[in-house]
Amino acid sequence: VQLQASGGGLVQPGGSLKLSCAVSGLRLENDEYYGIGWFRQVPGKAREWLSCISRGSVDYADSAKGRFTVSRDNVRNILYLDMKNLKTEDTAVYHCATAPPFAPISLCFHQRGLFGRWGQGTLVTVSS
Repeated sequence: VQLQASGGGLVQPGGSLKLSCAVSGLRLENDEYYGIGWFRQVPGKAREWLSCISRGSVDYADSAKGRFTVSRDNVRNILYLDMKNLKTEDTAVYHCATAPPFAPISLCFHQRGLFGRWGQGTLVTVSS
């Protein structure tokens, strides 16, 4: 499995950005067989889990709820993270990663150490 995140850039506070994660070696439509998630990391800080899709369910971290939306294009095999009302504290490198499937979806957070396949991240900078 290979993943490549893209779509990062500089955005002003309150702005929006949509990240993409191109996936190969795994069919996103077959989510009974995998979990896929978004993470972010600020240099010097721990990686933060943001969201996950697995077995038809989606879950979000509290920091992402209401502002971030995960979706996927099963034809193009791309996972998206649509981010709105961005804040300066959202500045980070954003990664996508895969793991075994999770059920219930809440396990995606509690077992986030199982994410083992990581793509190269994309930098999001929120600044005026």
